[in-house]
Amino acid sequence: MSTALTGRVPFIPEAALRAHHVYEPADDRFRAAARARQALLREAKGWPIGCWAPDTDKAREMGSYLAEDHGDANLITPDIAKLVRKEIAWREDDALIEVDRLYRNMVSSMPATFNLIGPLALDQRLATAVMRRICPDFVKKVTATLFEHSPARRHPAFTNDRTAFDAFFKVNTTSGEHGFVACEVKYTEGLWEQPARLRSEYGELSRESELFIDADHPALRMAPLQQIWRQHLLAFSMVKNGLYSAGRLLVIAPTLNRSAQEALALYRTHLLPGGGIPFDVISYEQLIGAIKRSGAPEIASLLHERYLDFSPVDQLVTG
Repeated sequence: MSTALTGRVPFIPEAALRAHHVYEPADDRFRAAARARQALLREAKGWPIGCWAPDTDKAREMGSYLAEDHGDANLITPDIAKLVRKEIAWREDDALIEVDRLYRNMVSSMPATFNLIGPLALDQRLATAVMRRICPDFVKKVTATLFEHSPARRHPAFTNDRTAFDAFFKVNTTSGEHGFVACEVKYTEGLWEQPARLRSEYGELSRESELFIDADHPALRMAPLQQIWRQHLLAFSMVKNGLYSAGRLLVIAPTLNRSAQEALALYRTHLLPGGGIPFDVISYEQLIGAIKRSGAPEIASLLHERYLDFSPVDQLVTG
């Protein structure tokens, strides 16, 4: 048996997790396997282990954490590492880019965002080819790729908070409109983060958007749905305020991250059919496959090794 054959990661014995410095009792099944996979990759590459300090503990070695002077290893190519340095230097005001997490935490969605989307930001033709495969009825051409983007943080015309998109494609649409595809990227996260403080703008936008079966439903206002709800509202507000004439919200998450996938499926049940800002979910497998078929097989191979190849984890269980 294997992850590839069963479509699920294995439960890993505690002793094996401890042997590779990745035992975390709070981890769910996928996060534990992903943490082990990153630790095994780090060991195979000879990258030194880093120390991690959760809020309630002293710093300790963590197998899925890189040492301070090996942060570029968290990014799959030197070109993406260079892109990241530029994005950090010229990030939007009040943008939330946690540098330590980006460079050292191998199971974070922040480096995953740059690894998955960075190649597209560096090659507009590749970006267009990939996004036309993902959104064939919407994207004609990608004109720009942004990271950690919001039209205006803490502005009352939008969501009046720090909600932003991990990645953002400005596009010319197939119908000739000035549009966008706003992306949220998850890796091991399950959408159970602490919800933001509720603001009056949320309810007003929710009702005005006509995206939801019940715009006032309590479930939209708490985990695991609130973050995606806020991003959907932000996307709607951008069209409402005339910044774009059309847009879509896209969440990118591993198929095997069942916690995230179940939350996203639940979110769908709250949506009206034919909403003005379509919502969709694609897997890492779909995105990496689109990158490969669009003429970047080397990048696709690096991404597959980093995020989809669980065969080393399988061997921890099968020997």
